[in-house]
Amino acid sequence: MTASSMGSSNGGHNTPRRTTWLPVAIAFAAAGNVTCTRPPDASARLVDVRLAVGGQTQLVYLPTTLARELGFFRDEGLNVDIEDLAGGAKALEALVGGSTDVVSGFYDHTIQMAAEGREMIAFVTMLRYPGMILVTSPQGGAAIKTIADLRGRVVGVTAAGSSSQIMLTYLLKRHGLRQDDVSLTSIGTAATAVAALERGKVDAGMMADPAFTMMVRRNPTARVLADLRSAQGVKDAFGTEAYPASVLYAKGDWVRSHRDTVHHLAHAILLTLQWMQTHSAQEIADRVPANFRGENQLLYVDALRDSMAIFSPDGLMLPEGADAVRQLLTQSMEKVAHASIDISKTYTNEFVR
Repeated sequence: MTASSMGSSNGGHNTPRRTTWLPVAIAFAAAGNVTCTRPPDASARLVDVRLAVGGQTQLVYLPTTLARELGFFRDEGLNVDIEDLAGGAKALEALVGGSTDVVSGFYDHTIQMAAEGREMIAFVTMLRYPGMILVTSPQGGAAIKTIADLRGRVVGVTAAGSSSQIMLTYLLKRHGLRQDDVSLTSIGTAATAVAALERGKVDAGMMADPAFTMMVRRNPTARVLADLRSAQGVKDAFGTEAYPASVLYAKGDWVRSHRDTVHHLAHAILLTLQWMQTHSAQEIADRVPANFRGENQLLYVDALRDSMAIFSPDGLMLPEGADAVRQLLTQSMEKVAHASIDISKTYTNEFVR
């Protein structure tokens, strides 16, 4: 869906221009000072941006969707074409391959790429906590009580090479397991993840809201093994209270050659984050496309309310948060462990200050 198909609702931030322009233009024309002509169509001045998201219906990427629905991208002079892909790893592949300009994805991908000598820069931070939950299937809840009990089990991640897999690898290691002590499989997001857990195709899986809340409400025997939606949950799982997650990032060359566009993208997301801080979960849900909310609207609002802490209030990347992500990757990915990475070059706060 492109920004041009949004409709007129923008949260009251556009000021109609025709009524203010025409009287002035007519007056000048009558006086013989100017030739009265129509201004160019505003849509002709919009800058096209291709943006890839790895699972747009997940709450971890909600600010990207809301920026479009609230009209903030258009207010910033942007026509943002959002492509929804099956996981953050696929979105990263699109950026590397040149089929998208910007990714709405997890910050750790910029560090992974730095380890390979590829420069990716995050320029606005949407999540201060990952928002993921490691949960058992309804059938596995009785036998699997801790992460250590996952040995020999089948565990689902959103996609191979995704941020969910990286976090799972670290959690396994922290509980005395190696990645090959479990069988990993991709379960996607939303409905496919719920189905994989409910049908027992996996013994446990990494999920995000609203899918998680919907699944556990229907299946109270499912057991939560790690909840990364709060400072305490992140501290329990990772040993740190700072772990920035979803961001907007792009190739370094693109950021430098499209500074105005990057600034406007960052500002649209910042306006969205600020708007979210001043509205209730119900009010926010009301602005989300109905097909994103699913059949049970009340459960979506509950999921959103339980996840509100994950959203950044200011769009800033904290240095200690960036370093926490690097430290986790160092312990879960060999290519990062053996690379010399200047972490300060994987993000910038220039466009949100």
